Amino acid sequence: MNREDFRFFHRLRVRWAEVDMQKIVFNAHYLMYFDTAVADYWRALAMPYEEAMQLLQGDIYLKKGTVEFHASARMDDRLDVGLKCARVGNSSMLFTGAIFRAEELLITCELVYVFADPATQTSRPVPALLREMLTGYEAGEPMIQVKTGTWAELGAEAGRIRTEVFVKEQRIPAELEWDEADATALHAVAYNRLGQAIATGRLLPATGGVAKIGRMAVHQVLRGGGFGEQVLRTLALEAARRGDRAIELHAQRTAKDFYARLGFEPQGTPFEEAGIPHLTMTSALPLER
Repeated sequence: MNREDFRFFHRLRVRWAEVDMQKIVFNAHYLMYFDTAVADYWRALAMPYEEAMQLLQGDIYLKKGTVEFHASARMDDRLDVGLKCARVGNSSMLFTGAIFRAEELLITCELVYVFADPATQTSRPVPALLREMLTGYEAGEPMIQVKTGTWAELGAEAGRIRTEVFVKEQRIPAELEWDEADATALHAVAYNRLGQAIATGRLLPATGGVAKIGRMAVHQVLRGGGFGEQVLRTLALEAARRGDRAIELHAQRTAKDFYARLGFEPQGTPFEEAGIPHLTMTSALPLER
């Protein structure tokens, strides 16, 4: 088994509390590493786990786990945990995993999960939608679809995401979140394969060839998975198609690095908007890849 066998990796660093006196990782911690990787695997499928399982009317339980030791990880090692869904049966899912230190294989595992009724924990057939998500991800298929449209077409779901992120999570007053610009903006909403809306943003009309993108929001548990970037790139492509030459946005200071990685540069001095530090950032079109 080698790194090329996996398209999903979870990265971690060995901490002192996970090693013995010889600075070798306690064996039991390897299962914890794999368990953490499984949680991130669901995020890679653009699946907010709790909400998705409610939609699928079930839950996933570990039935069996086996670990094979090839070499030990040590204090302060940087490890990559590879994971893949190797097989989906009637009610079970087999995941195979491996832990690498650079190219060196340290640990391999097999994890068998069962889809079951959460009330009785009796097994149920794996739902067709979940089966398609697992096999599609392993085949390299996209896990989300970004739709664009008017507020009348997408406002209900875009508004729900914005309410969760801006009003509830960031405690921005609701009267500051909603404005008349929603009626004239082009909105984008990202959907996972279960049809759940997970991210949104809007593109305002351009002034002097400079468009403004705003209200970028991603489901809290799915941040860092690249889904916000796909929404942003979709809106940027629409701006380029209508002839805009550049994009301007008001980035929350904590998101500065995210936008900088996509080619946006800060302009002017930081300011507060709805009580949150922001800075203006701009980028020429098309966006960098």
